[in-house]
Amino acid sequence: MVVEKAAASPPVPVGERRPQKQEPLGRTKKIRQQVTDGFTVKALMKNSVVRGPPLAGAFKERPTKPTAFRKFYERGDFPIALEHDTKGNKIAWKVEIEKLDYHYYLPLFFDGLCEMTFPCEFFARQGIHDMLEHGGNKILPVIPQLIIPIKNALSLRNRQVLCVTLKVLQHLVVSADMVGEALVPYYRQILPVLNIFKNMNVNSGDGIDYSQQKRENIGDLIQETLEAFERCGGETAYINIKYMIPTYQSCILN
Repeated sequence: MVVEKAAASPPVPVGERRPQKQEPLGRTKKIRQQVTDGFTVKALMKNSVVRGPPLAGAFKERPTKPTAFRKFYERGDFPIALEHDTKGNKIAWKVEIEKLDYHYYLPLFFDGLCEMTFPCEFFARQGIHDMLEHGGNKILPVIPQLIIPIKNALSLRNRQVLCVTLKVLQHLVVSADMVGEALVPYYRQILPVLNIFKNMNVNSGDGIDYSQQKRENIGDLIQETLEAFERCGGETAYINIKYMIPTYQSCILN
């Protein structure tokens, strides 16, 4: 039996031969990687890079919403006007502050703590301090109505609003008797945001931190506010603060 040999391919002329491509020495082929989310099928595939978790956004500023204070101010329902003085701007009250209905006006002014533009921001902040200064025994019954506006202002996580609200809280607890104790049941609504920003202090090294002089350092203001809560909140204030802010240390010597 004769086995036929396969015909050999005709030789290629030397001039028509193409040189074979060779990879340069020391160079490896690039491996394309794909970025994917964790706990998926693609994450188990070869050459997959798992994307890290997103930021929690604890310090991220929240968007503001229209406030009732701005609505009432633009409608002209407040008995206030802007007065220019040699020391700056101040509120000219059209009625005696002691005769105001605190159940109606004080929560509205506290709602204006979320405002960040002039003149609403100025009227709300200055109006609160004026009413707390002259309120006396009218302030204590209104405390439950102030918690939601305070919580809304703190929840914005805006540095300007935080500083203004903390100063208002310090004034509130010393404005009348029993106010500090009346705030203790509402620590769970007020203190969570303070726990987040408690350690936010400016580390300027050898420089001068002017925010301390202007009382705009959030960490220092939070510490001052917590100490005011403990001093004015009665016997159960410290344990309730400690429950919400475990790193807080008592300012009252035993």
